[in-house]
Amino acid sequence: MRELTDILEYEFNDLELARVALTHRSAVGRGEATYERLEFLGDRVLALVISDLLYEHYPREEEGALAKRLVALVRRETLTEIALKLGLGPLITLSKGEEDAGGRENPAILADVCEALIGAIHRDGGLDSARRFIERHWRDLMTAEKTPPKDAKTSLQEWAQGKGYNLPEYRTVDRSGPDHAPCFTIEVSVANFPPERGQGATKRIAEQAAAELLLSRLGVSNG
Repeated sequence: MRELTDILEYEFNDLELARVALTHRSAVGRGEATYERLEFLGDRVLALVISDLLYEHYPREEEGALAKRLVALVRRETLTEIALKLGLGPLITLSKGEEDAGGRENPAILADVCEALIGAIHRDGGLDSARRFIERHWRDLMTAEKTPPKDAKTSLQEWAQGKGYNLPEYRTVDRSGPDHAPCFTIEVSVANFPPERGQGATKRIAEQAAAELLLSRLGVSNG
C-alpha cells in the first residue's frame, strides 16, 4: 500500500477500497469483490471531472468541440497510457493463469484498474480528492491539443459525405496473436478507390490506422 500511495500521491483511509480496486476477477472466488463495480463508478467520475475541466479551460468552445475532447480523454487508450505511466501493472492482483497470459500488460485490464482507482479515491476521499488526481494526470493531455481533436474515421466520413460517396466500409481481414495481445487487421474502402489496411491491438485502433492511411493517400488533411 505504501507503493500505491507513492504512485497515486494519495493515501487511502479505507485500505479495503484500494485492495478491491486492484483485484481482478480471476484472483477471487465467485461473489467476492473485484474492481468491476469501482470501475463503473470511476468511469462516471472521470467523465464528470474532465467535462468540468474542459468547460472551465475552453470557455469559447461549443458543445460539439468539448464532446470531441472528452471522448479523446476518457477513451481506453488514454487510460491505458496513464496506467502504464503510473506503473500500475505490477500492483494488480491476478490469478497465475491470467498473469502468465500477460494480464499485467493487457490494455483493457490496465484501463479498468485506472478507472477503478478513480472510483476508489472518490469513495474514500470524495470528489475533490478524485478531481485532484485526475487533474494531475490529465491536465497536460487536456491542454495539448489547440484545436478539438478529430479522429481519422470522422475525417474520412466527412470527406466521403462531402464528395457524395457512400460512407466508408470497414472489414476485419485478420486477427492474430494471443488473447492477451491480439493484433487486428482492418480494411477500409470508399467508393471505387483502392482500399487501405491498418493494424492495431483493438479493432478501433486498426480502423483508425486504416482511415489515416487512406486519408494520406487521398491527400486529405485529418483536421
